Amino acid sequence: MRSTFSLGALALLLSGSALVPAIAESSLAATSNDAVATAVSSPEPQGPTPAVAIREVDVELSPSDTQIKQAPPTPIAPAPKPAPRVVHSSKGQASWYGPGFFGNRTANGEVFRPGTLTAAHRTLPFGTKVRVTNLWNGRTAVVRINDRGPFHGNRVIDIAHGAAQSLGLTASGVAQVRLEVLQ
Repeated sequence: MRSTFSLGALALLLSGSALVPAIAESSLAATSNDAVATAVSSPEPQGPTPAVAIREVDVELSPSDTQIKQAPPTPIAPAPKPAPRVVHSSKGQASWYGPGFFGNRTANGEVFRPGTLTAAHRTLPFGTKVRVTNLWNGRTAVVRINDRGPFHGNRVIDIAHGAAQSLGLTASGVAQVRLEVLQ
């Protein structure tokens, strides 16, 4: 892209440069205090103004000079997912199961693996997410129902070993819990 600049504008940019000494000296002389004081005190001209030749200069700009530099875009965080809604809540006693059952198939056909956050419930559908809260220490874990049980006493849920560790009930074996079925 070609742009034209007048020599006078270029002289103002380069005032003080050795490239245009005559124009630089005349622009410095015009800004001195004596010239300003004389121009203010006597409104009529004092003599002929020296003629300054102004000519146009062609300047070639590279394409990178004409592009507008933009800041990199700010990353936008995804909208937070809404908190799961509690459909049903109940309380009861929970137990945990694990080492003797590792490698066996659960009621829905999965292989039971150590460290999983799964649980067994008598009636909830497979795949249901349940927030289990240990009422003795306040710890919480969200488990997925993938098995049937417990079939001992009046326990309401049987938790896999991984979930039992996060709830802190592996040492005691059983604990009072609150179950919140999540949608």
